[in-house]
Amino acid sequence: MKHHQLEPHPDSVGETVIQVRGLCNQFGTHVIHKDLDLDLMNGEILGVVGGSGTGKTVLLRSIVGLNPPSSGHIRVFDKDLEQLPPRQRSLVEQRLGVLFQGGALFTSLNLQENIAVPLIEHAGLSRPEAERLARMKLALTGLPPEAALKYPAELSGGMVKRAALARALALDPEVLFLDEPTAGLDPIGAAAFDRLIVTLRDALGLTVFLVTHDLDTLYATCDRIAVLAQKKVLVADRLERVAATDDPWIQDYFNGPRGRAAQNAFEAHSPRSQE
Repeated sequence: MKHHQLEPHPDSVGETVIQVRGLCNQFGTHVIHKDLDLDLMNGEILGVVGGSGTGKTVLLRSIVGLNPPSSGHIRVFDKDLEQLPPRQRSLVEQRLGVLFQGGALFTSLNLQENIAVPLIEHAGLSRPEAERLARMKLALTGLPPEAALKYPAELSGGMVKRAALARALALDPEVLFLDEPTAGLDPIGAAAFDRLIVTLRDALGLTVFLVTHDLDTLYATCDRIAVLAQKKVLVADRLERVAATDDPWIQDYFNGPRGRAAQNAFEAHSPRSQE
């Protein structure tokens, strides 16, 4: 498997930036997670996969503070968000960037204005300065300058994803959460987005929590894979070790026809295959 892992800073070797212990999420009588444990390590891209109904997005929303868990503990930068006063909690949350599955852009604002909103609200910037920075963030995600004045309805699906990513990066987060970032994109657009994720992680020193069902994305971007099953994290390890796990869903997912195709495509384009 290809590894894009940054060389960690000596002071942060092995550092856990997010720690989930004994997490339980329940809606009425429906239990989504029970006694779930997971670590997100500094500088890695962690792919989170699982079958329908395993609560991948619920887990993401719990970690970023949008879904208070029924029980258990979530520590972000060694702080429990649930225990922090509002001002301190807000400061921690600003160190997290989130790309929601649908993009969640304001349809009545152009892209420049969409990205300026958090800069004005949380960073206290003037509108001209916020919009200048917004244009820089859009450029960072590969959008052309003229996209800044376009509205979400005028954009392709791939451009919406990049604009939403630019907004997630507005406050220079340390951890980036991506919920199905390549869903709805054609294979070429999805591959380009995969490369963008790795490039930004390497360039900005990000840690990435990536919810996906896209096998190509897992092979192209992730350092580790966490599999949600049986209401918990069944395994979290390097892809080749996860794929070897003796579990029916894992075997069907990673070693079925699509899994083999994704692996073959990856190996064909991996530098190691040329050695």
